[in-house]
Amino acid sequence: MSLIASKVSMNFAAILALKDIDLALHKGEILGLIGPNGAGKTTLVNVISGFQRPSTGSVRANNVDLSSLSPRARSYHGVVRTFQGARIFSSMTVLQNVMVGALGQGSNLTHAEEAARRALIRVGLNGTETMPATQLTYGQERALDLARALAARPNYLLLDEPAAGMNESETTVLKRVVQDIVRDLEIGVLLIEHDMSLVMSVCDRVQVLVKGETLTVGTPFDVRRNSDVMSAYLGTVAGPSE
Repeated sequence: MSLIASKVSMNFAAILALKDIDLALHKGEILGLIGPNGAGKTTLVNVISGFQRPSTGSVRANNVDLSSLSPRARSYHGVVRTFQGARIFSSMTVLQNVMVGALGQGSNLTHAEEAARRALIRVGLNGTETMPATQLTYGQERALDLARALAARPNYLLLDEPAAGMNESETTVLKRVVQDIVRDLEIGVLLIEHDMSLVMSVCDRVQVLVKGETLTVGTPFDVRRNSDVMSAYLGTVAGPSE
C-alpha cells in the first residue's frame, strides 16, 4: 500500500522546477522531503495532491491512477495535505473548523462532529471546541490545521512545513503527534520541513531534492553523513555528532 509519484517533471515556461522525480510513500512510515529553498519540494507536493498538473509523470495511490483527478477527488483516495500557513476559517469555532475536513469527505453532521472531536483530542486541542478559531495561538492554529486533515481520514498525509514558526516545546508536541498518528492510524506521512533536528529524529527515510532533482534517498543516518547533501544543504546543522 503506497503513494507513488513516477517520473514527475514540471516546467514553468523556461524554468524546469522538477525533473524526473520518483517518490514512494508507504503506509506506516514517515518520509522526510528536504532541500534548499527553490529545490521543488512544495511544487512536488502540489503535484501529488493535485493542485498542479505535472508536465510529465504520474501519481498513483494503492495502484489507482490519480493523475487526472482534482485535489478533492484525490482526498477520497486518502491523499490529504496541509499548507505552509494554517488556513483558518475565522468566522467558525475550533470544532467547526475541523468538521470541515470530515464534511468534505461526505460525512453527515453527526459523524463529522465525532471525527472532529477525535482529531482535536489527538492533537491536544480538546477543551477548545467552542472557542472562536481566531483566539488560538499560532502553534494551536497549526495543530488545528493538522486536526482538520486528520478528520478527512487520510491514508497519506502530506505536511508542508508544519513546524514553521513553532517554538521548541510546540515542535516537541508536533513530533509526538506525528509519531502517534503513524503508529495508531497506520497512515503514511510525507514531511516537508526545514527543521533538520525534527526531520532526522522522526523520519524513517529522507529524500533530498536539489534544483528540482533527487540527490539521494536514505535513512536519516545515511543522509546526514552524505557529503553531497552536506555541501548542498545541511552544512553543519545535522552533522555526525547528532
